[in-house]
Amino acid sequence: MARITFSPLTPLEAITTIDQVLIPVHLTGVDGGNRGRGQRQVQADDDYSAVLSWLARYADTPATLSAYRKEAERLLLWCVHQRGLAMSSLAHEDLLLYERFLTDPQPAARWVMTVRQRPGRDSPHWRPFAGPLSPASQRQALSILNAMFSWLVEAGYLAGNPLSLGRRRQRSGPKQTNRFLPHEHWTEVKATILSMPAESAREVIHGARCRWLFSLLYIGGLRVSEINSSTMGSFYLRKDRSGVERWWLEVVGKGSKSRTIPATAELMVELVNYRKVIGMPALPSANEFTPLVLPIIGRGKPLARSAIHEIVKEVMRNTAQRLRAQGAAWEGVASQIEAASTHWLRHTAGTHMTDAGLAIKSVRDNFGHATISTTSIYVHSEDDARHDATQAAHRIGWEVQPKVVGST
Repeated sequence: MARITFSPLTPLEAITTIDQVLIPVHLTGVDGGNRGRGQRQVQADDDYSAVLSWLARYADTPATLSAYRKEAERLLLWCVHQRGLAMSSLAHEDLLLYERFLTDPQPAARWVMTVRQRPGRDSPHWRPFAGPLSPASQRQALSILNAMFSWLVEAGYLAGNPLSLGRRRQRSGPKQTNRFLPHEHWTEVKATILSMPAESAREVIHGARCRWLFSLLYIGGLRVSEINSSTMGSFYLRKDRSGVERWWLEVVGKGSKSRTIPATAELMVELVNYRKVIGMPALPSANEFTPLVLPIIGRGKPLARSAIHEIVKEVMRNTAQRLRAQGAAWEGVASQIEAASTHWLRHTAGTHMTDAGLAIKSVRDNFGHATISTTSIYVHSEDDARHDATQAAHRIGWEVQPKVVGST
């Protein structure tokens, strides 16, 4: 296989997001070697426009759009800055080189961010990668690009899919199911949150927000995208036939599918505490548009998804650091906790629910893993039983109850 050479087309320090790149005409794809010659179903006449047509299909799912744009942009930038080929001229061999490139994007000065916190897309410090991709991230990237190429072929823009010749890989199921924290590890994470500093007003707010965020991720099993897109007005109270009132949280998940999650007594206590800490009434109103999790300053916009991920990683790092200080015997536990990501908490919640004996159907419905039949919107008795079962079996178990703000 030929070595990857670095194209002199653009200085290393000049790399920007794809929408800011001045692409040479011969790299735009207007005459790409893999262009479809028949009737096209899209108006796009260059590679960038064709990619935008594909991405437009996901405009109503921000998390999917962001993930797909990231992978398409990386490929387009690689084509322009490194391979010196239009995307619509890529052959199977080129994609093999790109696959190898993902394992270690070089030169790093061109491709990899050097700052710890991810800069905005308009920052001169922005780069397409935070570092080499893990095997799982490589598979995801190629899967997304394969879907993109297949759609462009179906649309008549491309003659063939250069990724379709790739070797089939078996998915590693056990690794996915092992990405959760055992109960004893989860206890250590909670201990870190409970010991967060609370000297200044900012520290108090940050600590309450962290506890609220972890409660949403664990009690509710929410995805980050669901937290980011939901409001406090999504909580609502509903009576059953016997007059018992229960709180629920309605979120919109993958595929724009709405589902209801039991807002257990524990979760409502955490909501009330968080709202009081940030100076809001204890319970939200039905038409309230306050985001579920807020930045320290400001209430108009939700806490960014990247900030949510960073808060979780910070807690995991601090937990691992505390455990390592207890001796070498804790290294294995510390390493696993340090590796945990935000989505691990969703797996952790699901695992702990089933460990506690919660019915698989209830876990499935809580997590939105299955399509709910049309008639189920009328069967509230099953929902009520699911609420009671979830509240009885699944608890976060904070050892220290939140102090009511304003009390002495």
